[in-house]
Amino acid sequence: MKRLSIIPLALAGAFLATPALAQYVKGNEAVRQAAGARQVETPPLLPSVNRTRPCPAEAGCHPGPWYMVETVEGLRECTEPTARPGTCRPSSYGHRKLSRLWIVKRGATWQWCQYPDLGSQCVDMHARPPANLPVSAVQ
Repeated sequence: MKRLSIIPLALAGAFLATPALAQYVKGNEAVRQAAGARQVETPPLLPSVNRTRPCPAEAGCHPGPWYMVETVEGLRECTEPTARPGTCRPSSYGHRKLSRLWIVKRGATWQWCQYPDLGSQCVDMHARPPANLPVSAVQ
């Protein structure tokens, strides 16, 4: 009987000991390898965002979903999709559950996706409402 109770604990420990790997969105055209170097493009600033004061990532003023953006520093959690300086922090994906949107580029279109998968619900960031309303998910 004791042997049976040890097996579930050992299996649970194996899953907890597995390190979480940094996530990315396969097919995100904003990230490219050229001449052996990683090149990353971030979404352009929108005129409406450019006029507002940024919410620093560590200030606690961000009420909505975190934007998961690939930057030159790697995957970051940002308070806005454009990843302005000071608005991003290192990704906690796999360690902390938060409401997240994934920022990706497909062709010339910037999109926000519900999951780190181009097959999930992705919408054009620059479309007119209601077509641009994203669907975030706690992950």
